[in-house]
Amino acid sequence: MSSSRQAPQRSAEPSRAAAVAALRPRYQADLAAGTDRFFEPRRTDCPWCGSSRLRVRLRTTDLFQHKPGRFVLDACEDCRHVFQNPRLSGEGLEFYYRDFYDGLGEKELGGLFAGRRKMYLGRAEPVKRFAEAPKTWLDVGTGHGHFCETARTVFPGTSFDGLDFSDGIEFAERQGRVDRGFRGSFTELADEDLAGSYDVVSMFHYLEHSTNPREELRAAWKTIRPGGHLVIEVPDAESRFARWLGRWWLPWLQPQHLNFVPLANLRGELAALGFTVVAEQHAEPHDTVDLLGAVWLPLNRLAPPEDAPWHPAPPGRLRFLLRCAFLAAGIPLLLLATALDRALVKPLAGHGGLANAYRVIARRN
Repeated sequence: MSSSRQAPQRSAEPSRAAAVAALRPRYQADLAAGTDRFFEPRRTDCPWCGSSRLRVRLRTTDLFQHKPGRFVLDACEDCRHVFQNPRLSGEGLEFYYRDFYDGLGEKELGGLFAGRRKMYLGRAEPVKRFAEAPKTWLDVGTGHGHFCETARTVFPGTSFDGLDFSDGIEFAERQGRVDRGFRGSFTELADEDLAGSYDVVSMFHYLEHSTNPREELRAAWKTIRPGGHLVIEVPDAESRFARWLGRWWLPWLQPQHLNFVPLANLRGELAALGFTVVAEQHAEPHDTVDLLGAVWLPLNRLAPPEDAPWHPAPPGRLRFLLRCAFLAAGIPLLLLATALDRALVKPLAGHGGLANAYRVIARRN
């Protein structure tokens, strides 16, 4: 658990160019040693059911930050679980997560998460039907605590705690967005500090980042009091858009997303652990990013890259101007895609397997 003492305000941040220059030597040293160590040995069986009947679902690169590497998602022909294979090793997780949610990526993604109040309300309000006034709530993978901050308006009498691997949880506690912040592994903390402590545990787009989703579900069972509730929201790799758009389907988010658990598999595992599923949602958790991502990701892939410390040297002035011009030319397409996502796809998301996510609420027996 992080300290509850008030920490000094963050000092003025250096310019992005200065930050990139400071980080470049470390990244170049990492890459000079090669990328093979960033991956575990390739599996020959499904991590969910053990079947050896696997097929390649997707081959792609890092379409977001353009860090070097190629990534493969396999699908199990028997249980339909989709997983990264070979999976990132511990060193790989550190390398590819570095400067994505924190560091260089913190300002951009922090602003994105902070501006999604309507989405956070949509995640909190359905729980009222089953838990009108929970006393304690743990949000796993809470990041900077924006969900907890918003959920307080729905559950003003609830104590909200957050858990995350990054130092964002310490910032969330200092800002008062969570009452207590826990930094570390949920599966380890569930045995040490959190057992039987919560009426509600939520995992919003957390399980897909886990190396072992089953262990995370067991940790949730240990943490929730009998009669309490578990709320899970994850990308749905069985969405039609995942098939239609291929590597340009934004929720694939390679290489950060390691496991995509089909709803049937999750439902079965929850029942085996001693949960009863009380609600399943598809239209509600759908995010309006399918067509937008299908335009933005190719644009970002084709445009000259912006400066980043994993590139050997900063781009020249001409490449910078070319990138700006290329992305500016794509603005009309981005606006059109956004409009179609909101006006056309969102209303239909609950039908025909179009939703890109699903949400489950389960009661611990």
